[in-house]
Amino acid sequence: MTTMVTQGWDELREAVLHREPSHPGEDPKVIRRRRIVVVVFLLIGSVFLALSLSTEPGASIFYVYTLALATTWVVGAALSRPLHLGRITWRGHRRRPVLTGLGVGLGLGLFFVLGGLVVRLIPPIHDLIANVFEHATKGNLTVVVVIAMVNGIAEEMFFRGALYSALGRHYPVIFSTLIYIVVTLASGNPMLGFAAILLGLVAAIERRATDGILAPMLTHVAWTAVILLALPPMFGV
Repeated sequence: MTTMVTQGWDELREAVLHREPSHPGEDPKVIRRRRIVVVVFLLIGSVFLALSLSTEPGASIFYVYTLALATTWVVGAALSRPLHLGRITWRGHRRRPVLTGLGVGLGLGLFFVLGGLVVRLIPPIHDLIANVFEHATKGNLTVVVVIAMVNGIAEEMFFRGALYSALGRHYPVIFSTLIYIVVTLASGNPMLGFAAILLGLVAAIERRATDGILAPMLTHVAWTAVILLALPPMFGV
């Protein structure tokens, strides 16, 4: 048992501290273009994120800002191409990590739900989380969930696709997660920053393990569905 735990820790440390670029041998012009695009669209996306969560819950402009945010991430990712879906080895075959991504997302969502049962009893934290979910409960829930899922996919295309590749040998798991946290904090709500720590790290490790963005995208979508459908009632919003 101790050997298994030690091996698991070593593998996790190797994934986090990995320095080799995912796709070595790329033309320096491609790398330079990607890095310029990433910086520009990081700034634009931070502005739209701050604007979206500064709106009044239920306001129609919220949907405009969040769609503009998703568009920003998608366009940035597309301009920094190429992007790769990735594969994982299962029973000796290289497969798309569909079940892996969804399973990790549902597990992470459950972890947040269990955590929510505890932190809802702490008034300051309860209020911060409730403030985020007011946008879901005071608007059209179906529309909010769909937009949130679209944004989740767009975020993974950009942060675990464009940004991760742009970092090259510069510890992409660590720094893509840190940058994701900083950008998320542009919302002004520290609880979203906390969520970004766990989600960002898990998604980055998936990106490293599968060499692509499909698993992180599916994880983000599944996590979003669990969070938006399960947590608001727990926080009375």
